[in-house]
Amino acid sequence: MRLWTLHPKYLDAKGLVALWREALLAQKVLRGETRGYQYHPQLLRFAGTNNPPAALAAYLKAVHEEAGQRGYKFDGSKIGRGRFHGSLEETRGQLFYEWRHLRRKLKKRDPKKLRELNSVKNPVPHPMFRIVPGAVRGWEKLK
Repeated sequence: MRLWTLHPKYLDAKGLVALWREALLAQKVLRGETRGYQYHPQLLRFAGTNNPPAALAAYLKAVHEEAGQRGYKFDGSKIGRGRFHGSLEETRGQLFYEWRHLRRKLKKRDPKKLRELNSVKNPVPHPMFRIVPGAVRGWEKLK
């Protein structure tokens, strides 16, 4: 499971679809509707909020919006109705770790998308994240 800190606009088609599926699964986990993945480190950022399902719904809304801009028909009725205001902090180290990780994936999976991203020097985060100084998160499995 990967809930990207990066803005979903950087993901290729396969990556965006996978993010949608994984975020929907995460939403179920945070609602207590499934027992698997309860302690997955990617959920820590959301679980630490005052309303984890609403935070995940806010995350999903931005993914849904990106999909719509690309002409995809993701079912928005699957997004929870909770409201989350504000942002989550994430570190600059985590953002850039994910940027390198995505670029490695695209090198194999979608070289054309990788070429589109070559001019990006400072990737922007998903709209719900506010970037702060710091290293890669301890829960990340470094390669």
